[in-house]
Amino acid sequence: MSVSSSSSGPVISSGLTPPSPDKKLSFRRLAEPYFYLSPALILLAMVMILPLVVGLSYAYQNIELLNPFDRGWVGMKHFIAMEKDRVFWLALKNTLVWTFGSLGLQFIFGLGLALLLNQAFYGRKLIQALVLLPWAVPTFLSGLNWAWLFNPVISPIPHWLAALGILNEPYNILADPELAIIGPIVANVWFGIPFFAITLMAGLQSIPKDLYEAAVIDGATLWQQFTRITLPLLAPIIAITLLLRTVWIANFADLIVVMTNGGPANSSQTIASYIFSTAYKKLDFGYASAVATVLLMLLIIYAILLFGMRKKLLANSGN
Repeated sequence: MSVSSSSSGPVISSGLTPPSPDKKLSFRRLAEPYFYLSPALILLAMVMILPLVVGLSYAYQNIELLNPFDRGWVGMKHFIAMEKDRVFWLALKNTLVWTFGSLGLQFIFGLGLALLLNQAFYGRKLIQALVLLPWAVPTFLSGLNWAWLFNPVISPIPHWLAALGILNEPYNILADPELAIIGPIVANVWFGIPFFAITLMAGLQSIPKDLYEAAVIDGATLWQQFTRITLPLLAPIIAITLLLRTVWIANFADLIVVMTNGGPANSSQTIASYIFSTAYKKLDFGYASAVATVLLMLLIIYAILLFGMRKKLLANSGN
């Protein structure tokens, strides 16, 4: 601190320089976008982040609506009980079959349909519109229709399967513990093919035609064009599409609940349907939240691995 004299008297200086107008202006410029985004950020926090935090906290609490007086924090009790839960491990195995079985078939048929729709032919616009119909059907109605289609009393499909030798006799496979999971997988494949077809077709249309023309001049076959041009350039889109569909399918319980309700004898129970039945039938929200937390962790690990693969693919395509 220093003292200086002037005509009006002594002036005391603290030695601290006030912030310059340029710093104030730069801070205002940095904060201004967040100010405009604040309503959306607050809404996002209320709709997504807050329910996520509350749901994760339920996993460490005892919350049973049929036992309202026995509430409180129980720590890792639900996760310890999960180790001995036979239905949970069966649901986890069924989830892997349900998710990757549906995903693989949806991708194969969707990619084939995208390659077909990428060609110029008469009526392509109409076919593209019709392809979206399964995606537009409500999942409840879709599951109900497929449950009827597997019923031998009102549907010819079981009789056709028996005539082809696939079934010993025409019966409802949804009532067979060995085959029940196949019914929802078939319905899910029919429902999810349009997503892959439309997404991959958009990726195909972004590939420059000059690459194919140059490949034809060099004498490349259709298979070589597909493996050397189409697949490498579609790889980043395929990775994102697979990630989105994996998350959706793993969390997708509608078809399971409508078609089999997890039965018979939990043979078609998945993690998502098990969470639904535990929370809304047994009314045990604490244990259901613990199971949902495990599913969340598995999907996060899967996403990290898939993003790592996508990064390598982008690096290889750049080279």
